[in-house]
Amino acid sequence: MYISSKALQTIAWSSLAFSAARASYIIDNLSFGHKDGQPLSPNLRGIPHWAANGFDYSPEILSDRVILTPPWPGNRRGSLWSEDPLHHNGDWIAELSFRANGMERGQGNLQLWYTKDSQKVQTPNSLYTISKFDGLVLVVDQYEGRGGTVRGFLNDGNIDFKGHHSVDTLSFGQCNYAYRNRGEFSVLELKQANGELTVTVDKQACFSTNKVKLPEGNYFGLSASSAENPDSFEISKFTVATTNAYTREEPNRQPNQPASPHQDQHQQPIQKQPPLSPQQAETQQMMADVLAASIKSQDDRFADTHNRLQNLMHQVTTFHDYVARVDAENHDRYNNLMNKIVAIDDKINAMLRNVEKVERTSMEVQRDLESKDFKDMLNTVHRAIEDSHSSLSAGMPAAMAQIAGKERPSMTTFLFIAVAVQVMILGGYIVYKKRRRGAPKKYL
Repeated sequence: MYISSKALQTIAWSSLAFSAARASYIIDNLSFGHKDGQPLSPNLRGIPHWAANGFDYSPEILSDRVILTPPWPGNRRGSLWSEDPLHHNGDWIAELSFRANGMERGQGNLQLWYTKDSQKVQTPNSLYTISKFDGLVLVVDQYEGRGGTVRGFLNDGNIDFKGHHSVDTLSFGQCNYAYRNRGEFSVLELKQANGELTVTVDKQACFSTNKVKLPEGNYFGLSASSAENPDSFEISKFTVATTNAYTREEPNRQPNQPASPHQDQHQQPIQKQPPLSPQQAETQQMMADVLAASIKSQDDRFADTHNRLQNLMHQVTTFHDYVARVDAENHDRYNNLMNKIVAIDDKINAMLRNVEKVERTSMEVQRDLESKDFKDMLNTVHRAIEDSHSSLSAGMPAAMAQIAGKERPSMTTFLFIAVAVQVMILGGYIVYKKRRRGAPKKYL
């Protein structure tokens, strides 16, 4: 099939426009909860690249959420702070998914921080307990009993928020948002793009300004505090995304230092991989990521798109061959399995035939037992028992008389034994009396 160069150019421009509109890369070391099917923590003790801290309470890390403050008791604080700063001076988006549950008239608050100094070793702070900080904080609370508000505050490190007489007047933007007891997670988004700072809640605009530009090198933090009527603040996901691919992994890169492939290789654990074939190496080199700014002319864009489409077709062909090979292997495996099943089926049929033979034999025995009359046989047995009993009754007295006549004791022997016993008793008495008379007499 022939495709004209103009059609290919149109496809290339469409692909580039689609990529520019949809491409966003999540910075893994500043994010958590964004990987489907994977828990927040590998051991339910801590989140990689994040530090958890609490006041009278340790944030509870579950497989799909983090509970910063418990539903009971009140007056608790919890926080999560990133261990790595944001090394990106361009456009970025921070997205927080949270939920608040509790009794009526809860007075808790939730903060999203972006500050110069990390507070991971400090007691978790709220807007009303922190003294000085350098950066931005977004506060979600029930300010002035409106049912819920989202407000933004800035500080250059000179204002003491804890000692200020009216901290609420320092906000530079706010909007109303009923966040409590919604039954679902709300999404708070902080976006810096095209020289404008924008805050949205559940994809609805909250407030924005073009007078604020947040610097790179700051740390993200999440903190929550509860009052006597506690609010349970839960965090299910926090992501930081950019539009540049080289910022997806940057745990050790310093500010204003471009990332390099060699640095990324050192950051990742060394794993032995099988050597690539020359065709695979060439394809991998041609399909490597290229920054859009490095493609200057229209011809270069067309050539890059053409090469990528051509390599994509090669990959599709390779994949098709692989699928065909797997299908053939599965077909052979199926045939082998069916042959084994046929052999098993023959054995089962033989076993069933043997069982049928046993059943037939059992039925014949049952029919014989039911059809034959055993009365004559029982009568014969009964007569034999009676004959045995009669003969035993007739011969028993004579046998007993004979045994008693032969084995009984003699009367003469009995009389002799009785006389001997009496003589022995008399002799003993005479001897006793004689000794009694011959013994010396004692007088008192």
